[in-house]
Amino acid sequence: MPVAGMRNRGVHPKTFPNAAFGNENATNVGMMCKPASPPLPRSDMQRKVSDRNPKTSAARLWAPLAHFINWEAELGEAAEARGPAAHFAYEFVRFGVKQAWACLFGALMLTLLIATHFFYPKGAELARYDFLVIAAVLIQILMVAFKLETIDEVKVICVFHVVGTVMEIFKTSVGSWLYPEASLLRIGGVPLFTGFMYAAIGSYIARCWRLFDFRFTRHPPVWALGILSVAIYANFFGHHYVWDARPILFAAAIVLIGPCTIYYRIWKVHRHMPLLVGLLLVALFIWFAENIGTFTAAWAYPHQRRGWELVGIGKLGSWFLLMLISYTLVAWINRPNAVVNSE
Repeated sequence: MPVAGMRNRGVHPKTFPNAAFGNENATNVGMMCKPASPPLPRSDMQRKVSDRNPKTSAARLWAPLAHFINWEAELGEAAEARGPAAHFAYEFVRFGVKQAWACLFGALMLTLLIATHFFYPKGAELARYDFLVIAAVLIQILMVAFKLETIDEVKVICVFHVVGTVMEIFKTSVGSWLYPEASLLRIGGVPLFTGFMYAAIGSYIARCWRLFDFRFTRHPPVWALGILSVAIYANFFGHHYVWDARPILFAAAIVLIGPCTIYYRIWKVHRHMPLLVGLLLVALFIWFAENIGTFTAAWAYPHQRRGWELVGIGKLGSWFLLMLISYTLVAWINRPNAVVNSE
């Protein structure tokens, strides 16, 4: 969600108690932001990476990463000592590594789609879709077993898996899209691997939330997002029979989310951007991923029956609304923390 290069507000780690890579134990302050405390001196804002407490780093949530906390702190300090260019390069790479870790599950699923499209044997006894289901389940089990995923992330994945699968069953029944290949592990016209594709979105947001230590100003109440999410989900079904309420839903999303600013930590300081922009960027990358999925013939829209074509940009709006449901589920679990001092 966060994007490197946004304007640096110079928010020091002391501004966000107990935060390093990110901290799930930071105090929740609800949707209302506390009055800002006096700004910290500039010199205090630029203290060394090594001052961080490894015990509060979000990396400790994932056992394979915890071994690298101290090494990474030393690497960052060495980069900073080499000057601004090395500092920028280190932070840029660090941003990329965090994003890669956040989208691990989704990236593995896309890799499976691409690999099976090009290399899975035609006419195999085990259908390609069934292989994808089995592979997705094994990936999920291995990620939990090797502590590559936390229990809270699994909760989000399971809920969104159900939400996505139910919608898929309905959408395929009315011809919105189809799964052209035969398989056994399916419900109606929906292969069971599709639920994992939806779950990957929730997994990404949940992991980003902790990796980038999200903080907010003017975040909408979670209950209000919940009402909007229910309305969005209902409209995915209802617009086939009554008037499409998407214009109203988009307007409501802008009213609720437009005033909110998200603060995210790549390294030592928090940077910021409008939350609405961040969510739109996530929706854009989901649209890119969907084009990869349709290119691999994992599913197809009616206009792609005679051959692959780019998914219409109009689908970006649908993905934005669907992604809001996932964001709400994650926010319901994490309870957004407010910024204590944004200057």
